[in-house]
Amino acid sequence: MKRFVLALTLGLVPAAATAGSPTSDVFCDDRARIVEKLETRFGATLAGRGLRGPETFVEFWVAERSGDWTMVQNYTDGRACIVAMGENWESFGPVDPA
Repeated sequence: MKRFVLALTLGLVPAAATAGSPTSDVFCDDRARIVEKLETRFGATLAGRGLRGPETFVEFWVAERSGDWTMVQNYTDGRACIVAMGENWESFGPVDPA
């Protein structure tokens, strides 16, 4: 239900996915629009990001008040997709990359 409400609120269109695909709940739009909606409508802030490949990076956006989180995969062409979301985000100390 939360995914449906978020998608309606963001005004995003589901991306094409094959039947039975684990990514059937993916929503894509221009990255700037997704970020603007996450920040203004949900009070989310960027909690972290990492490279997934040469043309993609993943970000986690968190609404501290509610504990809701959103995982956004970004592409070099400016497109972004919400690929997962959930509740009860917990932050930990810095990660030592060594």
